[in-house]
Amino acid sequence: MTMTNQLTKEKVDMKHWLAVAERIGQVAEAEALEADKNGRFSSKVAEAIVEGGINKLMRAEQFGGNFIGVEPFTKIVRKVASHSMAAAWLTNFFAIHDIWPGYLPPKGREEVLGKHELIADVFAPLGRMEKDGDGYRLYGQWNFASGVLWSEWIGLGAMADLGEGLEYVMPVLRTSDSNLKLIENWDTLGLRSTGSNGVHVDGAYIPEHLILRGKDIFGLGKPAGGEYDPQDPIYRMPFMQMFLAAFPATSLGAMDRIIDIFQERTENRVRVFNGGKNEKNGSGSQRVLAEMKIQRRQVEGLMSRYIEVLEQFQEEGRTIATEEERMELFAIRSQASKMAAEMALKAIITLGGTSIFKGDPVELFVRDVIAFASHPTQLWEDAMGSYGSVQFGGPAHPTW
Repeated sequence: MTMTNQLTKEKVDMKHWLAVAERIGQVAEAEALEADKNGRFSSKVAEAIVEGGINKLMRAEQFGGNFIGVEPFTKIVRKVASHSMAAAWLTNFFAIHDIWPGYLPPKGREEVLGKHELIADVFAPLGRMEKDGDGYRLYGQWNFASGVLWSEWIGLGAMADLGEGLEYVMPVLRTSDSNLKLIENWDTLGLRSTGSNGVHVDGAYIPEHLILRGKDIFGLGKPAGGEYDPQDPIYRMPFMQMFLAAFPATSLGAMDRIIDIFQERTENRVRVFNGGKNEKNGSGSQRVLAEMKIQRRQVEGLMSRYIEVLEQFQEEGRTIATEEERMELFAIRSQASKMAAEMALKAIITLGGTSIFKGDPVELFVRDVIAFASHPTQLWEDAMGSYGSVQFGGPAHPTW
């Protein structure tokens, strides 16, 4: 661990931040069944995130950010996830969505980050932009807009010609824009409480200072137009790899809860069809519990490696990862989510019928970890194939 990171961590009051995370988790868990049915949390979860200050933990200090380090942040997300993966999803996104606006031109940064408002995004380049005077008009439809129900701003991926040929951009607009319409299509297997509905935009006007250019954030790793502090930790790591750092922590939080439930229920479980045997004395469940705990240790090791790589980037101030570095971190995220999903499935099968009722914590976590593992940033086949490819000099995944 570097001296810089050590000093950062010494300033962090983790007792405070874990208490905040616990509060968010408790609020989410109290309405878990209703939120799952409704396809959204109430506003209480977003309010708890804002009141606790979690949404400021990954933004630049210039805009009131309170960066506490990658490792402390992942611990916060892990704690929330042990109560609710959906709440951890929102907790993570409402913080990390403050990162990319820091790469807008100075005027755009001030406008989006100046009032501490919540921000949503969809990176998929599904929109098109047409020149209109000094700005552009945005058209398109996007799904999976996590956090949109509680956000004042949203960034939406598009392809546009800003004068140098077609390129990837992410225009930013207010969710209250009259040309933006919410598409209530969030009816999914898991992570239902996130309310990650779609949006349709028909000709919203986007000034140039509210257009994030992919070449700045991904190609150069530097904000457009300068006027930023290069010593700010937010600007000293590759954006996408930092953006996704808490994904393995979300898997770990789910594993924590699944293990706790499995052990508690096994302790008290009597198998009527097995001659009234107490299941804690059964070698099968004993082995399953032991395997689960070792698997959690494995994912903790992967999480530590992920953090180690990011902290090295931060120490060096290196904002562009090599192809092998990108693919290693992609592989870590995917392996963590795969192991969490496999653990949840084994838990529900081993615990039997009492865990299959709708709304049971095990049933809910099973659906959530499956949905979580399907996110494109941690698809196991893509990640392992790409990581293996670069070992032999082949191409890396083009995005993650």
